[in-house]
Amino acid sequence: MLHWKKVAMSTSLGAMLFTLTACGGESSTAPNTADPAQKAETVRVTEVIRSIFYAPQYVAIEKGYFRDEGLDVKLDTAWGGDKAATRVLAGQDEVALVGAETTIFVQQQGSPDALVSFAQCTQRDGSFLVARQNVTNFDWSMLKGKSLLGSRAGSMPEMVSEYVQKQHGIKPLTDNEIIQNIAFDNQAAAFASGTGDFFQAFEPAASLLEKQGQGRVVASFGQDGGKLPYTVFMAKDSYLKSHPQTAQKFTNAVQKAQTYLHTASPEEAATVIKPYFTDVDQDILVNVIKRYQQSDSWPTDTLIDQQEFDNMKKIMKDAGQLQQDVPYEKVVQPSFAEKAKQN
Repeated sequence: MLHWKKVAMSTSLGAMLFTLTACGGESSTAPNTADPAQKAETVRVTEVIRSIFYAPQYVAIEKGYFRDEGLDVKLDTAWGGDKAATRVLAGQDEVALVGAETTIFVQQQGSPDALVSFAQCTQRDGSFLVARQNVTNFDWSMLKGKSLLGSRAGSMPEMVSEYVQKQHGIKPLTDNEIIQNIAFDNQAAAFASGTGDFFQAFEPAASLLEKQGQGRVVASFGQDGGKLPYTVFMAKDSYLKSHPQTAQKFTNAVQKAQTYLHTASPEEAATVIKPYFTDVDQDILVNVIKRYQQSDSWPTDTLIDQQEFDNMKKIMKDAGQLQQDVPYEKVVQPSFAEKAKQN
């Protein structure tokens, strides 16, 4: 049995702050509009968590992009990167939406049937730096001598955070204090109660703190950390080889969703994905989508390029989480995204 400790730690742990209970819109079950007589092909997808960050996926379902490609997407939520990867490796689901670093950890474990990323959902870290008050002319050096309510050691959010700090001349845990002993679902309340000078927050926690007058977003870890395949769609290598047309149709639909999110207003996009976040106030949902659009979180296409992949490995290596180098071509299949982009 594979050991998933590192996978679990490295998968966007901050996600628990911007996830909400799954509620509706779980399947694109309508018949293929191109050929109503043809039965749609079922593709089981497991997402690591439920998050507004993953809007391209929900848009592809709700706008009928998967359906138009002849696919019936059955979506479930694994609530954990280790669980999502295990479900795909065990054949319970065909596709997983999870951090691309998962493919590297699985490869390092020596899996006989590698997990391969084939379409990108998000291209930057999705966390934001929240200060107690608005800071004019913010500079990362302001974290020196301060306390930061951060993410768990070894997680991708924490790796990005420490990488960004080092890029700005800060020695994490030496020049400052990083608070890592508070459970993610309690962090927003802890910050509101006075814990930490700064907070590495995920949405919608960041927007809620601003609305309540208990914090202000002053920087984006995603923008300063650079582009990387933060969240991707992946499948077993054997599945992609045996179902290339399915993978292509799936990628085509995600490409359409990415294009939509770069042309739609936050208000329009919020209405589309609302069925997945019924307990989020509409103004918060709109604000989160606007923030992700402004921070360039969603790519214009689904292609995971070599430079982004290498940047992710650089961040992992800097954090001591890359045991051995894993070549791009071992865990990334770009052909489906390249074709979807051309079309």
